[in-house]
Amino acid sequence: MPEFLSHTLLIFILVGFAAQLVDGALGMAFGVISTTVLISLGVPPAVASAGVHAAECVTTGVSGLSHLHHRNIDWQLFRRLAIPGVIGGILGAYLLSNVDASVIKPFILAYLAAIGLVLIYRGWRYPPQLKEPRFVAPLGLAGGFLDAAGGGGWGPVVTSNLLVQGSSPRKTIGTVNSAEFFLTVAISVTFLLSLGFEIVTQATVGLLIGGVIAAPFGAVIAKRVPAKPLLLLVGVILTITSLYGIYKAIA
Repeated sequence: MPEFLSHTLLIFILVGFAAQLVDGALGMAFGVISTTVLISLGVPPAVASAGVHAAECVTTGVSGLSHLHHRNIDWQLFRRLAIPGVIGGILGAYLLSNVDASVIKPFILAYLAAIGLVLIYRGWRYPPQLKEPRFVAPLGLAGGFLDAAGGGGWGPVVTSNLLVQGSSPRKTIGTVNSAEFFLTVAISVTFLLSLGFEIVTQATVGLLIGGVIAAPFGAVIAKRVPAKPLLLLVGVILTITSLYGIYKAIA
């Protein structure tokens, strides 16, 4: 049994490491990749989302401190995103915690597949045309809600839309990642109050370890690997994995 547990933990560490490398390079995808893998392995949607967000409390904290050090945060944009994001996240976590897992699972997987298609579209059109961003607070509210209810999506929804609206890429990624720390803490507390300590699983520990190890390398990846092929790859993998999960759920 200990050997099996060690092997399983290693798998989650590798998933967390890979997901955080991609997230560090693109400012998105840790949540959606990790949640899709967990749900595909049979973890209930609420527990998967809760576990991923518990791990992200640490990984986003490390990432946020790094962006703070490198002055990548637009504080005005931060304030406009963080508060609506936290509100949306709490609502999404509460909804997911009180809905039967077998009912919600296909919808969550469909949402994740849609996010995958969005990532493919964003990657194909990368870089986006620059223009003045106009919608921030509603975007934060929606991004927070979908992130909690879907186990990921804050980065893909918020970062990609702000970039399309014309926000500076460096400031956007730094600000969105930093605001995500407060979002994940709020979501994790909501899940903890609703589900208890069952959200802390071996998967959570593995994702946390892998994510923390990979977090410092995000800036290096962002500098050396082109964003377009990474974005396309994540979108393709996420879409295929989610569609397969939908097939298994309804078959």
